[in-house]
Amino acid sequence: MKLTVFLSLFWALNLLYGEWFAYLVPSQWTCSWPHLQRPSNFSPQNGVDYPSSYVKIAVITDPQLIDKTSLPLAPKSLALEVVQFYADLYMRRAFLSSVLPFNPDVILFLGDYFDGSDRLSDEEWQESLGRFKHIFNLNMIQKTSKTKIYYIPGNHDIGYAASYNQKPEIIKRYESEFGARNFKLTIGEVDFIAIDSQTLDGHPQGNFTLDTWGFIENASKDISSTPRCHNESLPNCVIYTLQRINRVDYHQDIVYQNYITEKSSNSLLDLIRPALVLSGHDHDQCTVSHMYNNGHATEHTVGTVSWQQGNLYPSFMLLSAKNSSVSDGITTEDALLTNLCFLPMQVHIYIWYLSLFAMTLVVVLIWPANEVHITRKLGSLMVAIRDVLKSFSSVLKVKNEDENVEYEEIWDAEGSMHLIKKTKKVQVVNESSSVERGNAVMRSKARKQDAEAATSEDVSIHIGLGRTNRSRGKVIMWRLLRALRAVTIVAAFNVPLYVLFVFKDWIDK
Repeated sequence: MKLTVFLSLFWALNLLYGEWFAYLVPSQWTCSWPHLQRPSNFSPQNGVDYPSSYVKIAVITDPQLIDKTSLPLAPKSLALEVVQFYADLYMRRAFLSSVLPFNPDVILFLGDYFDGSDRLSDEEWQESLGRFKHIFNLNMIQKTSKTKIYYIPGNHDIGYAASYNQKPEIIKRYESEFGARNFKLTIGEVDFIAIDSQTLDGHPQGNFTLDTWGFIENASKDISSTPRCHNESLPNCVIYTLQRINRVDYHQDIVYQNYITEKSSNSLLDLIRPALVLSGHDHDQCTVSHMYNNGHATEHTVGTVSWQQGNLYPSFMLLSAKNSSVSDGITTEDALLTNLCFLPMQVHIYIWYLSLFAMTLVVVLIWPANEVHITRKLGSLMVAIRDVLKSFSSVLKVKNEDENVEYEEIWDAEGSMHLIKKTKKVQVVNESSSVERGNAVMRSKARKQDAEAATSEDVSIHIGLGRTNRSRGKVIMWRLLRALRAVTIVAAFNVPLYVLFVFKDWIDK
């Protein structure tokens, strides 16, 4: 019973960490707003209070909600529903417990909200949209919070030229819900320029490509000293020799694209001249520096926020943008500050659960039949550890040099006493008598051991003859039933706890 109680409590502690506490770690310990990480010698200038001189922006990308196009599973099948649920649950927990506690002023989504958006019917798309709003609690934020939310399209949202040129309603459907694909806004004293990068390398005479480049040229005409942040879905984080672009031969429309081409990237940087570039799409984190005419820019590709998109370390970014009301106190270099924050490693948590389940089965099967033996072994181990510690402590003590010697007093002619060190005499024992006694003892012990062995052999023979396969089966069945009882008690205590954690985070707040 003590073992069952211990396993129940141990499982409860693990569930408490894996289903709740792990999601609090980023907001409580491992991450913070970058403007709050300024060194202690970074003193305000002109009386500016730096914590209040920045607009706080949370950057999230690539949730890529799993749908019927994601996996080779039947639509509406139980397996697909389970995969969707746990992917959605992770992102909802991460958003509610890891992102929202930072109280961002702005939330910026960098695209790829759905997985196969361009292949979904209107009904299926609306279903995915409902999941997206639920995961990120968008309806509640828009009603009760002053937080502003902005969206940038990704390739999984509108597709590439080969898709939206054939079905322009895909883009209309996106814009009706998320707004314009290309836009410019000012947050604090920083200009943010959002670009639909899927259309940059399309057919030069295509309407969507012409619209995007026309927007870029118009945005570039408004040149000022205001820092600029360029936002897009497809990254420039690329070694161009590894770039991959697939086109349809007839129309030269893009079917798939990993990165923006070098030509488009250089033109984009020269026209906009950004201080910072934010991108997504790659699902992994990446940072690279870009050089352009009269300047340079740092690009951050933010990793996916989902644990089922090939990245074991999901993440989001905290971005601090200079506030216009306190512009005099902050240098240009500190106008945009970033901090990449990592979320719990869900795969590792589930692997630990499986390992813990296997260890639980082994313990409940072995422990009851070997409790005394295991307890003695653990006791012996503790005694051995204690002896080792004592031996280490004895090494530190000074050895007693007089342990094996004796002193004799000798007086000289002048009456002075001297101590002479002599080795102690060892008492000599009669070797023959010792041997004889030893032989006698050995003979008596040998006789006794032979008698005991014979007795135990006879007993084992009788027992072996008396046992049947049926009795052995009963012993095995008893052990299995006892193990099943222990596992049932542990499950009865922890399954409701797990369900409580799940629905606590899943219900609308």
